[in-house]
Amino acid sequence: MQHRLQHLPIKTTVSGLIACMSQTLYAENTATEVQKLAPIIVQATRTDRERLSTPASVYYLNQEQDNSLNVNLSETLKGIPGLQLNNRENYAQDLQISMRGFGARSSFGVRGVRLYVDGIPATMPDGQGQTSNIDLNSLDHIEVLGSGFSSLYGNSSGGTILTSTREGQGADSIELGHSAGSQNKGQTKLVLQGGSENANEPSYMISSSYFNTDGFRDHSGAHKVLSNAKLTWDLEDGSKINWINNYVKIAADDPGGLTREQWQANPKQVAANVLLYNARKEIEQLQIGMTWNKPINDQHELYGMAYWGQRAVTQYQSIPRTAQGGVNHAGGVIDFDRHFYGADLRWTAKDILPNANLIAGIAVDAMTEDRKGYQNFSGDTLGVKGELRRDEDNRLWNLDPYLQASYAFLPDWTLDAGLRYSNVHFKSEDKFLSNGDNSGKTDYQKLLPSLALSWQILPELMAYTSYAQGFETPTFTEMSYPANTAENRSFSLKAAESKTYEVGLKSASEWGDVTVAAFQTRTKNDIVSAGNEDGRATFRNADKTFREGVELSWNKNLWRDLTAQASYSYIDATFDADIPAIDTVAAIADGNYIPGIAKNQALLSLGWKPENGFHAGLDIRYSDKIYVNDLNSDTAPSYTVAGANVGYQWKIPDWSVNTFTRVDNLFDKNYVGSVIVNESNGRFFEPAEGRNWSAGLSVTKEF
Repeated sequence: MQHRLQHLPIKTTVSGLIACMSQTLYAENTATEVQKLAPIIVQATRTDRERLSTPASVYYLNQEQDNSLNVNLSETLKGIPGLQLNNRENYAQDLQISMRGFGARSSFGVRGVRLYVDGIPATMPDGQGQTSNIDLNSLDHIEVLGSGFSSLYGNSSGGTILTSTREGQGADSIELGHSAGSQNKGQTKLVLQGGSENANEPSYMISSSYFNTDGFRDHSGAHKVLSNAKLTWDLEDGSKINWINNYVKIAADDPGGLTREQWQANPKQVAANVLLYNARKEIEQLQIGMTWNKPINDQHELYGMAYWGQRAVTQYQSIPRTAQGGVNHAGGVIDFDRHFYGADLRWTAKDILPNANLIAGIAVDAMTEDRKGYQNFSGDTLGVKGELRRDEDNRLWNLDPYLQASYAFLPDWTLDAGLRYSNVHFKSEDKFLSNGDNSGKTDYQKLLPSLALSWQILPELMAYTSYAQGFETPTFTEMSYPANTAENRSFSLKAAESKTYEVGLKSASEWGDVTVAAFQTRTKNDIVSAGNEDGRATFRNADKTFREGVELSWNKNLWRDLTAQASYSYIDATFDADIPAIDTVAAIADGNYIPGIAKNQALLSLGWKPENGFHAGLDIRYSDKIYVNDLNSDTAPSYTVAGANVGYQWKIPDWSVNTFTRVDNLFDKNYVGSVIVNESNGRFFEPAEGRNWSAGLSVTKEF
């Protein structure tokens, strides 16, 4: 693979950047004292280190509460290099998220990227996750860990997104707000919060909202109820307890994808079967969790986390009734009830040896699922629950011990190391035996080492290099539908195993905060889509895939309350070996691009962000073309879109009023927001919304 490096001169680029940054910072330090700001401490790597001294690609975003609808994570999680986050304009299928190309194959939900809310997993043990339960109205900040160091979190961690909600503070207050926008979008929210006067009394943050929309496309309406409650105890012995209760309920129509001809003729239309079978999804989820921090003394600290949840989904697909006659077909209605739970316990020791810190822990997660499938017709009536076609009990669990160590062996040099033994166990019991017994079980395990060496070249400049191994099991859904359709039920899919090398630079100066990272990832047995026909997505292993890229970010306070942000990412993701054909699934040639991944992405934004008064923002986003299938036979074209927002905040004693107005896709660009990878009917394209507006008003009263 040496020939590929000629197209990406990483060593030359990084060497030049080190020289330029060092020269600039040396000149600054000898000429003037750089203004010091309060450092941002990140917890993504569990070392609670300042962001610009963390030897990994980690990014920190404060949630802005005053310039968007606060419905989708795509509204706020912008400009993270390497992160591709697409709004499908389809609330039945969630957002499409990939990190450095991992997760791009997902036709629904999130795979290959782990999600956490207040330290509690929003990703199931098999790697399937969702963003629908993240409450932006109570969100405080987001951390994104995009490096190979995500393997610290075990299975399916091609990247990690950690969201943290606010804790109640100060006087009791109530906030009422309503936002509205194009396509009859509307959200009404209620937020209650307050601090605690006594150490053993909890502070609280309670947020609830109702959202509804007619949808940009035909048959894409949705409504959503979301509630999030957080109680925080800061006890007299120094320990801290967070209790979180989260509930979400969604009912959404599913518009599906379009062919290129359909998209270009009318991006709002849907395929005929979507309407005939009334494709739709209903979701209801409840999750409860608790975290506990307990300092034993100045050196030792304990942390514990436990959670439990229940998720019920009923989905009506637009699969033609004629396609459901095969003995292996699970029907056109998916119906499951899932319970999931887990815990994490760890011990942190600071300076256990001179300049050495140690973390040791164990994480356990489990899931039980009652999954059924039905025909989506009864007699001549379409779009209803018909005869049973699938009935099984699924169970899986993992028990992962892990270790981390950090050793400052020289004044300006630090070595960080991690080791996690990730193991996931699957078992399925088939109770619908008329098409054969598809019961089975399997397990996957992998020892995941990670290592990083960092050098504090100057007080404002740090360089690092790292190596990590990653691990991704197939989800239960992917194992249920193997590409080899001769098997009724297959556990033959292998887990993907990756090795990532990374070098990076981070600096903070009067020229702004700058981060640069270059990476290379080699994966064997990568899990790739083998087709998506009549609602039946199938999967297979690619022998070898290869990803390499560069990520750049810059942000600076330009003048007073005027801030600027810029980011760029380059990802070259290809199949690194021929993959033979399987039955009707075509062969893939070595060198083809992995579909669903934009090679180049960039963002530039300006914002006027005072604490009070007038605020405004402008952002411009570019995304490169995306291949729609493994054969690279078509692409979703590149696009550039812009958005702008203005607002005003009034603050008087005990009262606060916030307003905003924003316009997205300012120049009414007709583009494809996401693709359904390898859709066998050619309906790859999920069009994005045209020019659209939103506006909101919220009033807060303190007591």
